[in-house]
Parts: sequence; C-alpha cells; structure tokens
Amino acid sequence: MAEIVSEVLIERLAAWGVDTVFGIPGDGINGIMEGLRRHADKVRFVLVHHEEAAAFMATAHAKATGRIGVCLATSGPGGVHLANGLYDAKLDHAPVLAITGLQESSVLGTAYQQEVALDRLFEDVTEYNQVVMNPAQLPAVVDIAIRTAYARRGVAHLTVPNDVQIAPAHADPYQTVAPVRPPATSPVHLSPTVRPAEDDLRRAADILNGGRKVAILAGIGARGAGQLVEEAAQKLGAPIVKSLLGKMVVPDDSPYVIGGLGLLGTKPSEELMEEADTLLMLGTNFPYTKFLPEPGKARVVQVELDPTRAGTRIPTDLPLVGDVGVTLEGLLPLLDRKDGDHLRDYQERFADWQHAMAALESPERDPIAPQYLAHQLDVQAADDAVLCCDSGTIATWAARHWQIRGQREFYLSGTLATMAPGLPYAIGIQHAFPGRQVIAYVGDGGFAMLMAEFHTAVRYRLPIKVVINNNNSLGQILWEQMVLGFPEHGVRFGEPLPDFAGWASGCGGFGIRVEKPGEVAGALAEALAFDGPALLDVAVNPDEPPLPGKVTYEQAKKFAASFLKGQPNKASIATTLFKDKIQQLRG
Repeated sequence: MAEIVSEVLIERLAAWGVDTVFGIPGDGINGIMEGLRRHADKVRFVLVHHEEAAAFMATAHAKATGRIGVCLATSGPGGVHLANGLYDAKLDHAPVLAITGLQESSVLGTAYQQEVALDRLFEDVTEYNQVVMNPAQLPAVVDIAIRTAYARRGVAHLTVPNDVQIAPAHADPYQTVAPVRPPATSPVHLSPTVRPAEDDLRRAADILNGGRKVAILAGIGARGAGQLVEEAAQKLGAPIVKSLLGKMVVPDDSPYVIGGLGLLGTKPSEELMEEADTLLMLGTNFPYTKFLPEPGKARVVQVELDPTRAGTRIPTDLPLVGDVGVTLEGLLPLLDRKDGDHLRDYQERFADWQHAMAALESPERDPIAPQYLAHQLDVQAADDAVLCCDSGTIATWAARHWQIRGQREFYLSGTLATMAPGLPYAIGIQHAFPGRQVIAYVGDGGFAMLMAEFHTAVRYRLPIKVVINNNNSLGQILWEQMVLGFPEHGVRFGEPLPDFAGWASGCGGFGIRVEKPGEVAGALAEALAFDGPALLDVAVNPDEPPLPGKVTYEQAKKFAASFLKGQPNKASIATTLFKDKIQQLRG
C-alpha cells in the first residue's frame, strides 16, 4: 500500500509526542482519517459529537499537560465549529494545533460546496496559519506549526486540500526548489529559561523593600513556583491574592493566601488592593483594572515572560521580563524581611470572610444553596482531583468554595469565559490522566450546549463525574441585568425541565437528580464512587445572588432600582438575601 501525504502528517505528529487527536470525520478529511487509521498504534483518534468540543478538549489537554493539544475538523462548517474553542486556547495561552480539510485544489475559488477559506477565517486566532498546497511542504510546516504554538503559547492551524491529503508521500509535482527536509530524529521544543538582569533584580528589590504594605497578585504564569511565591510573601509580609486562572498556583490553606480578586473574589482581597502601597504581580495579565490599585497609588513590580504584556493593565514602575520561578530565585536573596503586622491584619480579615462563606454552606437551607453543593464537592473530592469549571455563577461558587489542597488542579475558560467547556475539558483531561479523579462542575445552561459529549465519555469508558449546578436559568446574566438596574428578562428556562439524569442513564452512565438538601451528600458520594461516567443533577436555588466580595454603593443602587422597575421574582430574591444574612449572623 503506497504511503500517502496524510501518513506523513500523522507520523510527524507522533514524532512530536502527540498521542491523541480530538475531532469528527467528514468528506473534507477522509484522507487524514485514513492516515490516522493506518497509524492508529501511534496516534489515537477520539470521536466527539461536536467540533467545538474537540477544540475545548485539545485546549484542556494542553493546559493540563503542557503538551500541544490537537483537534481535527472537516472543511467548511466543521472547521467553523472549532473557532470558539480555539479562541479559548488563544486567550488563555494554550498551545493547540487545529487541522482542517479543504476542497480539492483544482476547485478552490469557484464557490464549490462548503468552500470556506478557513485560513482566512482563523487569521485572528492563530500564531501560525498555513494552507498545504504541495506534499513536499508538509513535514516542514508541521514542525513550524507545532514549534510556533509552543513558543508563542497559542494556536497553529494547517488546512490540507483533499487531493493533497491522498497524494503520494513526499511528491513534489513542481520541483522548482529543493523542499525543506526536517531531521529524521524526534523533534523537541525547549522553553528558554528567561532571567532578568541582576541590575533589574536589585532595582525591583529596592522597590519592594521600600514598601510598607506590600501585596502579591499571582496568576497562572506562576504555576510551578508556588513555594517560591510563599517564600516571597513570608519575607515581604505580603498577603497573596490569586487570579482565578492562578487559583492552583498556591494552596488555599496557605497562611499567606486571602482569596481571589474581582467579582468572584473576596472582600479582603479588594481591600488589600485599595490599601497597598506596593504590588508584586507574578505571571498575571489580570484584565479587570478596576480591581487593581488606582494608578499612582502603589508602586508596581511585574514579572512577565512576554514583554509585550508587561505594564498593559496598570502603570508599572519596573517590568521584569522572565520566568516567575527563575526570577524569584534571583530576587529572594535581595529582599529584606519585614514584620508581619500587615500580613496578620489581612489574615484576620480573611478568617472573618471564611466564616461568612462557611455560614452560607448550610445544609438546612431549602431550596438547596449552591454554596452547599460546592462545599460538599470540596469535602468529598479527592486531594488530587481535577475540577473543570464552566463560566457563569458556577465559577463564583468554585472560586469561593472549592479549595486547592494537596495535588488538586482547577481549569476553566479564564479569559474568553465562554459557556460549555466544563464537560469537554473533563474528557480531554481524563484522556491525559486516566488514573485521576476528574470532575466537570457545570451549570445547566453550559451543560445543555454540549451534553452529547457525556455519551463520548461513556463510549471511551472515561470515569468523569459531572455535577450540574441546576438553577434552570442563565444565572450570571440574571444578576448582571439587575446590577445594571434592569429587571431580569429572558434568562429563566421554565418548564418543562430537561431530564439530564435520564440522559446520562440513557447513554449508559450513572445519572441521578437531587432536589432536597438532605439528599446532596449521599447522592454525590454515590456518583463519585461509581465506576464509570456519572452525572449528578442538583436543583439549586435560582435566586441565590453571586454577590461580589465588596458591594459598591453604585451596584446596590442599581440593584434596588431593578426591584422598583418591576423585578418579576423580587419576593423570592429578597427572601434568599434575607436568609443569607441571617445564616451569616448565626454562623
């Protein structure tokens, strides 16, 4: 059997260490599917139900492993469906390679069926983007695509016409110049170790040593350097605030951590940003500038690997271009040890905040409080569990009630904040780590978008656990409308209720629905213990507000205005708010 171009593609992916491709077949990639069939011993193909899910799975695989994630879609609409997941990878800086098909080269530009110029469509989302028009191109462009995705922490895209996919391997019909021949050895990408100059480190130390109230903001760029971040906090007497993406950088039970920042953060974290005179930003490009110190109020040192991102959010006195871990190793010996009064003050404030949050986790509240569900998940999950979270109110409950301890990890669509990645994230990560407990913690709105992928988990015998925080509404939008001063509109799904548990059982997995607080703990334990994919659908209070850590006067005024304008569910919302306050006072 003569070797075809698609085999060269798959062999080159395997040489780069790719072992999994997520996607859906189609007539635009039949040649590539044949390449995968012939080399199924090297690269497995995971058949999904929607191309968007394939892109999410590739993104999650890349985030969790650090290795490139690969997704595959047919020409035209199949490739279009990848876009949302690819933007998730782009904005969260995950290395992903998208491969798509294209009509035969002889009909391109003739408005042929399903002809979409996917290279042009993906121009904004990609760091490398190439149409393969000659079999001799392929090995070199695969190498460049993967190398670029790694180096620039983003998306690469290759689109291959049908006729090129099945052409003889290494054919060169034009023979105008000698093709680039990649080395026969397995390629590798070595991330450079970037360390700031000694003079810059000393200047940074002078700024930090001169601060009286120092704060540390740690993001996902500090992953792997958590111990060094804590050592810096100890020396500087500085509380650590974490971005949501950086939640797993330092354990939540660290004596230096006072929670997250922003709408999903804590009151002590917001107060710290208001009072700090010095801020050390570590591996974060935190976008919500209104939660950062006012310009000129605090001196800022930012450690950032990408020099183009340094100083983009807040005026920065000294940007240090470097890897967070290597930079801290050089910076720590230069830091003076401060007294701990500033830190102790915030430790006390954070203890009060935790007390208030714990009061909302009560099992006595009916309807079920989403905080209680999140707390039970935190209590019962393994210490090495991986939580994959959706966007919306679900992210608030995870940020505040899911604790990073042991070897736990936490993933979500951080910057794009798209709905629906939770389930495909869990599938992608479970493929990468078959022995770990992987949980998709999702809302009903996000789950419904890609719920067919639960069937994918069953087919591949992936023991993921899906926990649905079901408020039968688009909860985050509901509260955003109210904070703007508008009565809610178009955000509650109403009757009839979809039977998500029945869907899980129909797929061949475990499914159960819970409507009473007393049923939550037992049902969750049963789902977590099930030997296979399991789904727990929990009816939570739809009127529980995901309030910011600190409610401003302007937010409260607009919230009240929405009631005066005819908020349709104001009685149940007011009752929930009253119960929340009573519960906190009791606690």
